Amino acid sequence: MKHHIAATLLMAAAVVTASATAQDIVRHKIPGSDFPIAQAVTIPPNATIHFISGQVPPMIDKAANPDTIAAYGDTKTQTVGVLKKIEEILKGMNLTMGDVVKMQVFLVGDPSKGGRGDVKGFMEGYTQFFGGPQPNLPARAVMTVAGLNSAGWLVEIEVVAAKK
Repeated sequence: MKHHIAATLLMAAAVVTASATAQDIVRHKIPGSDFPIAQAVTIPPNATIHFISGQVPPMIDKAANPDTIAAYGDTKTQTVGVLKKIEEILKGMNLTMGDVVKMQVFLVGDPSKGGRGDVKGFMEGYTQFFGGPQPNLPARAVMTVAGLNSAGWLVEIEVVAAKK
């Protein structure tokens, strides 16, 4: 009888362990690619989802006109500033950049780059937070928009984070 109870408890523990593993957040890689985004992310029903509002860059030159790019920096500088703000918001919620599962990026055309969104500059900033030592990649979209609320802003980013 003792062996039967012990075997039943072991099987129950195995089922619970398998269920916990099956309930992990899953990041689906892009097949055959090392590009630092996920093709998709699956969030289990036991995860809490957090929606972080769009964040814009901090001023880096308070002497510059706040309606100019000089006040906020180029696309790479603005990307790093925005992602640092997001990192601080997440930290205040006991989350990390590794908990980000979805990202939407809005780039304004940079006049110094022919009016197109500076995706290269964005990626130089982005890869400081994703795809290196922090391997949890979000699903992501990057779009060029006509403008943001300040003429000096080239970048706005909103994220969704999830944690079990």
